[in-house]
Parts: sequence; structure tokens; C-alpha cells
Amino acid sequence: MAKRVTGPEIEKLIQLLAKVPGLGPRSARRAALHLVKKKEQLMAPLAHAMGEAVLKVGICSRCGNVDTSDPCTVCTDPTRDHSVIIVVEDVADLWALERAGAMNAAYHVLGGTLSPLDGVGPDDLNIRALVDRVAEGGVREVIIAVNATVEGQTTAHYITDRLAGLEVKISRLAHGVPVGGELDYLDEGTLTAALRARTAI
Repeated sequence: MAKRVTGPEIEKLIQLLAKVPGLGPRSARRAALHLVKKKEQLMAPLAHAMGEAVLKVGICSRCGNVDTSDPCTVCTDPTRDHSVIIVVEDVADLWALERAGAMNAAYHVLGGTLSPLDGVGPDDLNIRALVDRVAEGGVREVIIAVNATVEGQTTAHYITDRLAGLEVKISRLAHGVPVGGELDYLDEGTLTAALRARTAI
């Protein structure tokens, strides 16, 4: 049995870092060691920033974006075309599309995709709020920009059915997004081309 070589505080830091997506136990240990070595330059400012985020960051009640205000900066931006709503699975996808700068539209974050095997149904996602937004009027197009996975396709079809009967154009990203691809990993050029070549459902 290996002996403990660090105190419980460092072990706790490693365990928490290991829960961050993309960081396994080994990467978490390296990250923790780097933070400890750069305590004043990195760890203290990071702890302060995280404390501020805990207090001030929340979820936008209108679109599901992450921001320090509610409604969020995107929803209150008067320069955006709020008649177009881009529907994404996650906030990371919203950020990816914003980096691409292809469209200056509004967004709606679903919070995932339908996945019966994982117990994720329509009530677990932010779909009802999307239907309500469209039903309020003033929306001329909904662009479904979900990942090209089986769950993403299922979710897109469900949303299309829920929006049927409302006077709104429904379109999807073009095939520039590869099947099985995730928006957050695509380059800006691919995202821009996919948005501009979107097709009606």
C-alpha cells in the first residue's frame, strides 16, 4: 500500500481537480503541483476568481446562458437580431459559435440532449422555455445547432415537432459539421460555413 506523501488539503485539491472535464487523476496531480508551486502568482488569484464566480455567476432565466446578470448580456444586447434563435446543447457550444462570429443572433441553451437510456427526457431540458419564447412572437427563425450525434438528431426532431404549428422557419446546421462531431471542438471556419449553409427541416 502506497504511503501518503501530501497533506489532506492537497489531496482534496487533487480530488476536486480530477472532477474537471479533461483532467484525470494524473493531470489533476500535475495541475495541483503547479498551483502549489505558483501559489502567489496563480493559486491565490484563481481562488479569488472562483470565489467571485460562486457569488456572481448564474444561469440566464431566458436563454440558459451563463453570466453575471439575468437576463444575460446576449439577451439584453440591442444590436443582436432577436428574431433568430440559435438552439445549442450547452453553453460551450454557444461560446464556440460566438468565437466563429458567423451570426449576431440570440441563443437558447437546452442543457443537454434527449437520451432515454440515460434517463434524460424532455422535462429535463430547457425545451418548454424555447417553445414559450417562439410562441410569444417576434421570432422568424429557429436554427437547431445541436451536435451531429444520435441524441442530437433525436432532440432536433423533437424540437421540430414541438414548434410545428407556430409560424417560424426551422433550420439546421449544414453538413459541414461531421457526424459524431461536437461544436466545441470544431474550428471557426467550419462553424461559419455550417451556419451559412444551414438547411430547412
